[in-house]
Amino acid sequence: MAEDLTFDMEFSPAYGTPVPIADGVERLTVNNPSPFTFHGTNTYIVGGSSVAVIDPGPDNEAHFQALMAAIKGRDVTHILVSHTHRDHSPLARRLKEATGAVTVAEGPHRAARPLHAGETNPFAESADVDFIPDIAVADGQTIEGDGWALSALHTPGHTANHAAFALEGTGVVFSADHVMAWATTIVAPPDGSMADFMASVDKLLERDDRIFFPGHGGPVKDPTAFLRGLRTHRRMRERAVLERIRAGDRLIPDMVKVIYASTDLRLHGAAALSVLAHLEDLVEKGRVVTEGPPSLGGVYDLA
Repeated sequence: MAEDLTFDMEFSPAYGTPVPIADGVERLTVNNPSPFTFHGTNTYIVGGSSVAVIDPGPDNEAHFQALMAAIKGRDVTHILVSHTHRDHSPLARRLKEATGAVTVAEGPHRAARPLHAGETNPFAESADVDFIPDIAVADGQTIEGDGWALSALHTPGHTANHAAFALEGTGVVFSADHVMAWATTIVAPPDGSMADFMASVDKLLERDDRIFFPGHGGPVKDPTAFLRGLRTHRRMRERAVLERIRAGDRLIPDMVKVIYASTDLRLHGAAALSVLAHLEDLVEKGRVVTEGPPSLGGVYDLA
């Protein structure tokens, strides 16, 4: 099975300046670059005389001022939040206070599964647990405004409450952190689930969308080909985990050293969580065994 996943690292963030990217769509990027956010979080403004704002971003003063300037006195009717990580949702509160818009999301933050005994959530601090949407949008439910309609696509995996939003009649999907052109998304238990992530990839593959605008970086210009490559990439990662166990590796850090040998060392902690996500899925499928529930410190063997 050949891997055909090619990442697109070309992106000019144009901090503080709204960039028109499609008919009735502008992108405004937060100046919060990091190994996890690439050049920063993308906020999208959708509509004309009245607009929806997708993923207002972190509580960042410069971004708030730039966002208010970009709105230019237009009526903001809805604030849509793809998921409750602190680089996406916290500014929703301030934007709501300033505009009177209603907030829309799948639901409040929650983990994909309960914590195991003695387990801590390594990404707990990145969760915006205070955000509660005014509208908990159902899968396939459409939110309408003046000249636009956005339909929610529940895409759990990166988080349990992750949703993408399809701009009806355009072939445009705001894919948030589920599908990004510059990198694969982090799937970190207990917040994330690899089984859910793969099911969400399959769900989007059933559609025929023209372009994805993600939460970080530039557009995914051929969604179907990219999603197929992403699915292949994850399956190859799963095979690599099985091969490391077959080669005698029993611990996650030993697997990470080999599988992610070319990855920035700052991301090895996240890589370990990604390996754990694969191992949870493999244990659930009965292909790998471990004593007790799968954990970062667990000892693994082939079933």
